Amino acid sequence: MKFFRNISYKKNIAYLFSCAIFFAITSCEEDLTKNKGKQSKNFPSQIINNANIIQRDSGFVTMRAKAPIIEKYELIDSPYTVARKGIDIQFFDKKKPKIPGTIKAKYAKFYDYKKFYEAKGNVRITTNEGDKFAMQSIYWDQVKKNIYTKDTVYVTRKDGSTLIGAHGMRAKDDFSEYVFFQNSGDFAAPEISQNKK
Repeated sequence: MKFFRNISYKKNIAYLFSCAIFFAITSCEEDLTKNKGKQSKNFPSQIINNANIIQRDSGFVTMRAKAPIIEKYELIDSPYTVARKGIDIQFFDKKKPKIPGTIKAKYAKFYDYKKFYEAKGNVRITTNEGDKFAMQSIYWDQVKKNIYTKDTVYVTRKDGSTLIGAHGMRAKDDFSEYVFFQNSGDFAAPEISQNKK
């Protein structure tokens, strides 16, 4: 009789032990599925080293961009593209297709759906007319076709005159018109009268 009791006792222990293992495994699996749902999706889906990008509109080259590295973040709700190590852009106007304007910055970011650009760090812009702008950051709303900054803007015109916008500026994205806030500078009086006509 003792022999059968020992066997049934060992069976009960084995049964309880196997149940404990089963529950431990299923609870671990549940935790793994919960963790998968919480994983961050904010990592680059594409990385382009030594990027050389050309944008065209009806065959006409509108922009050329070069950057040491470009990262595209496409798996999140608001996708964006970033150039963390700087960017050098040439933009072309159909009126002067052979003379590009340029934008250089230490950092740039583009929000895909909003069509909104930002450039930061030693931003330098040269228009195809030869005017040079220097500031620390600038924002371009491609939909509204305007560029703006709240930083101090230093401008050197092609004729050598200078202008400082102490509290930023707002401009059309082709730089055909711009407004400076609390400005000062050294510029030619005949030019002002010509611009007002």
